[in-house]
Amino acid sequence: MTSARALTLLRRFGPLAVIVVLFVIAFASGLPEHLSLEELRARGAQLQAYAREHPVLCAEIYLAVYVGSVAISLPGALVLSLTGGFLFGPLGGGLAAVAGASGGSTVTFLVFRTAFGDMLRKAPDAFIARVAEGLRKDAFHYLLTLRLIPAFPLLIVNIAAAIASVPARTFLLASVLGMIPSSFVYAGIGAGLGHIFAQGGPVTLGTLLSPRIYLPIIGMGVLAFLPPLWRHWRKGRGATPLDEK
Repeated sequence: MTSARALTLLRRFGPLAVIVVLFVIAFASGLPEHLSLEELRARGAQLQAYAREHPVLCAEIYLAVYVGSVAISLPGALVLSLTGGFLFGPLGGGLAAVAGASGGSTVTFLVFRTAFGDMLRKAPDAFIARVAEGLRKDAFHYLLTLRLIPAFPLLIVNIAAAIASVPARTFLLASVLGMIPSSFVYAGIGAGLGHIFAQGGPVTLGTLLSPRIYLPIIGMGVLAFLPPLWRHWRKGRGATPLDEK
């Protein structure tokens, strides 16, 4: 194998190898078990004290954990968003959660596009293929809609965007904008976790997230999808001279 060939393979699969190694290390160390509300309750006072004493370092560690967790597809993004509000307040926590989620998603998107882009485009999963088809038609608004609706898994959307060859700038911008509402909502809930923990009793995601929280977020996703639907309707009926103006 020539050095040029080896360098090409390293550039293509090197980032993926790093992701796989980090994934194995994370599970071997039991990290997923620590991304829970019970763990946050148990260590909450200690974490808040550390955040007050070392705010910058704590934010850097938080971002590294969030980006890394999303990049290697660990469960717990929602808990991390709540943790951001718990540690940094609704504003700082919301900003940190947006940065962590969008940063980790971008890493996954770039890795899959580089390592498996061609193969995934030839034989994609049926559901991922449908999402990718929507992204090809209107990448920004479609991706914005998927980001606004938290029910869509980050990994599926990231892979679909890689298959659809969405431009990196479009991917990042739509991801950031789409993640802002839910991230700030979760951070706002997280900021009040201290009072909930103090009351005792079990705390689950189901008790924290009610329909009155999810429905407005889903509504924003529907609104974001209206522009591409409008363009599709205009295309179907044929643009009139008035539409062209």
